[in-house]
Amino acid sequence: MATQKLYAGAKLRELRARLGLTQRIFADKLGVSLPYLNQMENNHRPVSAAVVLALAQEFGLDVTELTVGEGERLVSDMREALADPVFAKSAPPLADLRLAASNAPALARAFLDLHRAYRQSHERLASLDEALGRDDAGLRASPWEEVRDFFHYCDNYVDAIDRAAEHFITAAGAGKDVLITAAEALRKRGVDVQFSDNGPLRHFDGSARRLELSARAAAPTQRFQMLYQVALQTQNELLEATLDLARFTTPEARDIAKIGLANYFAGAALMPYRAFLDAAQKTRHDLERLADIFGASIEQVAHRLSTLQRPGAKGIPFFFVRVDQAGTITKRHSATRLQFARFGGACPLWNAHRAFETPGHFLRQLAETPDGVRYLCLSRDVSKPGGAFLAPVRRYAISLGCEITHAASLVYSDGLDLKGRFEPIGISCRICERKDCHQRSVPPLERRLRVDPDTRGLLPYDIAD
Repeated sequence: MATQKLYAGAKLRELRARLGLTQRIFADKLGVSLPYLNQMENNHRPVSAAVVLALAQEFGLDVTELTVGEGERLVSDMREALADPVFAKSAPPLADLRLAASNAPALARAFLDLHRAYRQSHERLASLDEALGRDDAGLRASPWEEVRDFFHYCDNYVDAIDRAAEHFITAAGAGKDVLITAAEALRKRGVDVQFSDNGPLRHFDGSARRLELSARAAAPTQRFQMLYQVALQTQNELLEATLDLARFTTPEARDIAKIGLANYFAGAALMPYRAFLDAAQKTRHDLERLADIFGASIEQVAHRLSTLQRPGAKGIPFFFVRVDQAGTITKRHSATRLQFARFGGACPLWNAHRAFETPGHFLRQLAETPDGVRYLCLSRDVSKPGGAFLAPVRRYAISLGCEITHAASLVYSDGLDLKGRFEPIGISCRICERKDCHQRSVPPLERRLRVDPDTRGLLPYDIAD
């Protein structure tokens, strides 16, 4: 198989701008001519192995940043947007999308913003009464979508907050219980911590300086919620500075993002980066053992594994998603080439949907996407009881996965035939190119159809080559 050429012009320009170097000085440091650098920065030539080596030696660049990142996400998001029927006769080929993502990422993001505005306009027209009754019916991303995209495009890793959380825990001393450390930090700021049998999961009374936590919540949840409050009390300036840099367009988006950043701090403090990465490698990413070591839940561990993207100390690139019983994705992040649909549900062939059938058990799946990339996928149901008889139980399925090249580093690969059969999965039917999928719901965007009224196969139509 031929080696795929590496085009990373946008990354090279970004690095040079960050260093404040001219093209000539940058070219000299990389050991290439000025015209050659100019061609690489404009994606007219691929980045050579010698340049990759020079980037690592001269500037300490983690070369994995050149291969997986914003470009893959932009291509996936544009393909999903172009699956809209409005583009049925004018959708550009995949090669053009990749060029746009690598050469003109700002234009690609502007296109996504425009399509999102179109979708919202269409949805508002479909519910005219609501649209006419609103004073703020401008076309903009919902606050929830804006925050989701913020974490999506920062690779689900926020360095300053991650390091602050790690410092908070390590400064308390090795072996000290996280719950005690958090409670002491809050007491130093005049916050009294109490546990209640009848209250909500967490309630903070600012005037009384009192934090109430549910005594019925599981211990990992209590630790996480207390650390969330620690973030708001001890790291407020850092959270606000991060929000300033993000430049959210609405106060609502900023408020939601602040909750997200405080949650990020809580997860990073419960599972500090270096200790967690070391334990993950030693246990071969055994989620149950990691949950026991750090006093966390299975979902918290899986989510944390997907954030191990610190430059110079990266963990395995994982994807992490959470789906509800209707198949709707409620959390998603991918540091792999597999990018999940921004809207709607996930591929029905994916084993996450079967996790509800076997509660309390991990399901393993060897899967292959239409682009030929193979993955080891791990899924399990997660139940969140209400804590009382007749209280509603929330049920989700979580899934964690990595490319098959990393499978040996996971305990879940033991006993699997990694050279055997891989189940075909996709992202969204409209951008999935498989012709013979028995679960296809709508035709693919980029293929013509042949309809024969006298013949019926798996589908009521044939997909042309």
